[in-house]
Amino acid sequence: MPMLKDLADFADLSTPLVADACVRLGEPLRAAPAGVLPVVAGQRVAGRALPVRHYGSVDVFLEAFTRAGPGDVLVIDNAGRRDEACIGDLAVLEAESAGVAGVVVWGLHRDTPDLVEIGLPVFSYGRHAPGPVRLDPRDPDALTTARIGEHQVTAADVVFADDDGVLFVPAARVAAVLQVARTLFRTEREQARRIRAGETLRAQTRFDAFLAGRAEDPAYTFRQHLRRIGGAIEE
Repeated sequence: MPMLKDLADFADLSTPLVADACVRLGEPLRAAPAGVLPVVAGQRVAGRALPVRHYGSVDVFLEAFTRAGPGDVLVIDNAGRRDEACIGDLAVLEAESAGVAGVVVWGLHRDTPDLVEIGLPVFSYGRHAPGPVRLDPRDPDALTTARIGEHQVTAADVVFADDDGVLFVPAARVAAVLQVARTLFRTEREQARRIRAGETLRAQTRFDAFLAGRAEDPAYTFRQHLRRIGGAIEE
């Protein structure tokens, strides 16, 4: 599992930087579907995934909490349903008491004012008043894997989430991904500083040279050019 220092390093980074670092390293890019966002703008979390599949009853969450470690992020597979909210204030309070650092839902939440007051980061498609009225059969692996969009998530993954969305990175690759993300962060901050000082991004990226190179070789891409000169922009 990643060291706590690795997760603390996310504090001044972002999910776009983590995503770009995954691309740079050739890691599979595993993101929750667009629209899974924090209940409260500005909320962010990073931690080991605590996967769970919802089948209509809160007991599966309570059982998951018996396996939770400090700082885990509850990752709920509710199949992206838009006809029910699968988590609300009581389950989130219980998550907090179990040491869970945040909740990611492939689905909807409810009790929004209470979640705002509780303050535990919760990410979902949005709010919906009705809760579940179904009770489906439960699979044996309901507490070991969760599907979020097209991606399967297990306890071997780390969750990174902020205002731009949610990413999943294998724990064994977190240190390398964050190291590259930090390098990209420094490069982009310097580029932003230089733009504010009057040096255009076109000048910084030697865009004229890129156009000349592409004229000679139509297969020459801007990403290749950026890598050659040490820019960050796209990845």
